[in-house]
Amino acid sequence: MGTRAAQYTGHAARTGCATLPRMLMPAIAIVLYLAATALLWRGAAAGSQGRGWIPVSLLAVLFHAETHVEAWRLLQGPDMHFFAALSLTGIGMAALTAAFGASGRMPALGIVVFPLAALSLLGYAAYGHADTASTLDWRLQLHAWLALLAYATLALAAVLALFLMLQERALRRREFHRWLAALPPLTELESLLFRSIAVGFALLTATLLTGVLFVENLFAQHLVHKTVLSLLSWLAFGALLLGRWRRGWRGETAVRWTLGAMALLVLAFFGSKFVLELVLQRPG
Repeated sequence: MGTRAAQYTGHAARTGCATLPRMLMPAIAIVLYLAATALLWRGAAAGSQGRGWIPVSLLAVLFHAETHVEAWRLLQGPDMHFFAALSLTGIGMAALTAAFGASGRMPALGIVVFPLAALSLLGYAAYGHADTASTLDWRLQLHAWLALLAYATLALAAVLALFLMLQERALRRREFHRWLAALPPLTELESLLFRSIAVGFALLTATLLTGVLFVENLFAQHLVHKTVLSLLSWLAFGALLLGRWRRGWRGETAVRWTLGAMALLVLAFFGSKFVLELVLQRPG
């Protein structure tokens, strides 16, 4: 474990907390994520869509969330550093995937999303939480939570875009793989993609609005690149939705716009936090 993980253990010991269960929680969540992935993979290989993975994934999400809740209790406030934010986005993606699957939509998402959530939690557990809680009032916390929800939703849209690209490519080449049976029809997958983008776009709009209203100096030196890249991503997603409505954009065009807009969003938030917090060792 990293230095911050050791600090986490030491701080828990000083407060008289039982550290072993807390250190086991991320490990249990990771095992459950991988178990849910294996169940989904086996179902996809067999061309079926079982539902046994749903309770396993929900338990993984609960243990994942409890890992953060316990850290916040120790810090007496939220933890929003790079690995914590990455892990929280992973929770959001995993929870949305489980919800999609429970409603019978796109369970194959979990084959990609659950390992990503496990990796994000592994990074958080290895690095440890921040030394102190983020000093954010409720308005800035609202802004941060909206941002994380937007990133999670739009990241799922990016995964859906990748599935759409693979499905279209396989159908064009007349390669009827068994895993295709785990995916919904092309039109349904495309519809789910644009619904996800629409929800994510609304959340991103709310994120930018709360940033304008609540962040005192939105164009400060360490925020200007984040703001500009976020605006460019917002414009790209908006243009995609407008193109879908007015010109019926779909297929490769939708995939390119989705992945390009998501790349800008990743650079805006996680790219800037990585440079500020891990390279420059400054608050992000």
